[in-house]
Amino acid sequence: MERLKNNRTTRRALRAMVAVCLTALVGTSCDYNRKTTGWQYFDDMVKSPAYESYTPNPNFPDGKTMQPPVEGTIPRGMVPYAFQKTEEDRLLAAQTLVNPLENSAENLERGKKMYGIYCMQCHGRAGDGQGPLFTSKKYPFPPASLLSDKMRNNPEGDIYHVITVGFGVMPEHGSMIRPDDRWKIARYIKNELQK
Repeated sequence: MERLKNNRTTRRALRAMVAVCLTALVGTSCDYNRKTTGWQYFDDMVKSPAYESYTPNPNFPDGKTMQPPVEGTIPRGMVPYAFQKTEEDRLLAAQTLVNPLENSAENLERGKKMYGIYCMQCHGRAGDGQGPLFTSKKYPFPPASLLSDKMRNNPEGDIYHVITVGFGVMPEHGSMIRPDDRWKIARYIKNELQK
């Protein structure tokens, strides 16, 4: 009987000691100190063998760490544009591209805002080609008037194409303006400026 009591007492003591150790372990493992990075288990995680972006790298034939993307790589979320900056592709784009966006007040307002950011400096607030860059003589070539008969007869697909790949001395803006915003600018020009 005495032995059974000692056994129970030993078990209780053992359980209490395990509980105290677990509590201490949990308490110390959750300690968060911003002045230390914690324990270092693996050197390769702390002292990375990786090369910095613009440093020489003997692992590549050209000796550079930054490598160009593989040819034909398409960035996530980007759909390649099927037309080039040629007169033939401009005509084809004008005939085949159709604005997928509805003619809503929100789309026109967004088109007006994007026109003010990207187009107004050259083409002018009214679209007459008298933008501040041209009238201040900072840009020597006169921008096209969006109010000409030729532009009034061109469909939105033509405007979208010219914004995307450029035309003449006008550079491409496809890399700066999202496709939806290009369509909204085209809609704004056709429905508001050319009224």
